[in-house]
Amino acid sequence: MSTLAITLSDILAAQARIFADVHHTPILRCQTLSSLCGCTLGLKAEHLQRSGSFKLRGALNRLRQLSLAEKQRGVVAFSSGNHAQGVALAAQICDLPAVIVMPSDAPKVKLDATRGYGAEVVLYDRKTEDREAIARKLCTERGAILVPPFDDPHIMAGQGTVGLEILSDVPDVDTLLLPIGGGGLISGVAMAVKSLRPSVRVIGVEPETADDALRSRQAGQVVRIPQPQTIADGVATQAVGQLTFPVMQALVDDIVTVSEAQIAAALGLVLTRAKQVVEPTAALGVAALLSGRCRLPGQNVVALLCGGNLDLSSLPRIQELAGIR
Repeated sequence: MSTLAITLSDILAAQARIFADVHHTPILRCQTLSSLCGCTLGLKAEHLQRSGSFKLRGALNRLRQLSLAEKQRGVVAFSSGNHAQGVALAAQICDLPAVIVMPSDAPKVKLDATRGYGAEVVLYDRKTEDREAIARKLCTERGAILVPPFDDPHIMAGQGTVGLEILSDVPDVDTLLLPIGGGGLISGVAMAVKSLRPSVRVIGVEPETADDALRSRQAGQVVRIPQPQTIADGVATQAVGQLTFPVMQALVDDIVTVSEAQIAAALGLVLTRAKQVVEPTAALGVAALLSGRCRLPGQNVVALLCGGNLDLSSLPRIQELAGIR
C-alpha cells in the first residue's frame, strides 16, 4: 500500500486537523430495515454532518493545508452540489474566498446553500460545457487554488476519517456499504478500515446507469462513460479518479449496481421507516441490501447515509420510480 496516494497516517493527520470543526456523526438503527435487509444494519449518519454531507471533511482537510499566500488568493471548486457546499463551508471556516462552478440544473437547495455559505457560484451547462475547464480558467484568471471533488490525496484522507469513526463506534462491523462517485470517499474509508481491520469487507454501490467504477474495475483501468442520468446525482460521475482508482482496486472487495427503481424504493423506506431525510445517493447501500444485489445474512453491516440535501421537487419522480401512489 506504500505506492498508493494515501496512507493511514494521512487519515489520522486529517482527523487531528479537522475534528474541532466537523461532527462525529452517529450510527443510527432501524429494526424494520435490519429485518428487511436480513442483517444487523447500522446507518452512518453523514447526512447530519455540517453542510449536509461528508464532503466537508475532505474540503476542510485540503484548505487547512494552504499557505497564507494561497488562502489570500482563494479557492475554486466544481461540483453538482455536495462538494460545492463542503468547500463553501470550509472556506467560510478558514475565512477565505471561494468560487464554485455548478451546473445550472443542480438542485435549487444545493445552489442556495452554497451561496448561503458565502461562496460565489458560476453556473454552466453540463450538456455543452466542461466544468473542469471552466474552473481551471478561473484559477488562472484569479490566481486561485483548485479544490477537486475527489482526485486529491488531501480530499481522500479527509473522507477517510468517516472510516475511523465507524470502527470506533462499531468495532465488530463485518461489512461496509459505500456509494461510489469519483472514489474519494470509498478510497479513503477503505484505506482507514483495511489498515486497522483487514477482515472488514468494503463494498461499493453505484447506479446501473452510472457504473463507471464497476466498468473500470472489470477493465483494470479507468473507463470513462457518457454523462449518467440517475436520481442519485451525487454519484453521477463519468469516471473515477486516477488517484482513487488504484486504492479501490487494491482495497475494495466488491462493487455492485442497483436500478433507479431500487434506489427510489430504498429511499422511500429510509424516509418513512428510519425517519431520516436523505438524498437518493444516500440510499444506495440500503438499496443493495433490499434488492438482493448484496446478501449479507446475519452480518453486522454499516451503510453510509452520505448526504441529506434532498431536492423536494424530485419527490414525484422518486415516487413514480418506486411505484408509490
